Amino acid sequence: MSMRRESFLAHVQERGEYETAEDADRVARVVLALLGAHLVGSVRAELAARLPETYALILLNPLQAAEPLSPERFVRATAAWIEGATEKTALWDIGAVLSTTAAAAGDVLTREVLLQLPHGYDLLFGHPQPT
Repeated sequence: MSMRRESFLAHVQERGEYETAEDADRVARVVLALLGAHLVGSVRAELAARLPETYALILLNPLQAAEPLSPERFVRATAAWIEGATEKTALWDIGAVLSTTAAAAGDVLTREVLLQLPHGYDLLFGHPQPT
């Protein structure tokens, strides 16, 4: 069952300490578009099914990535797409969105998502994995 848009945004807004839901929406769209470019198959579809429709469509219709971005490059790419962002603020934005996404996905699906991503994304999701 998918999370309602208002609930998803409220969580992102709270975790990111954004002043408005519009600010939370802006960063959610960027982060989920970049994430969607790195996920494939049923894992991406299952994750999309747990997100509000607006964000599910963004996750399912991303720009295609030529190669997987390392976590560091993911942060830089996010900073480049969010007006006025720095790598430090982008890391904060990513944490707010991906931790909310992980909560919506649940532990099992979050582990499956992390298996499709380069090493180090577990920290971006707020789900450190044993090494």
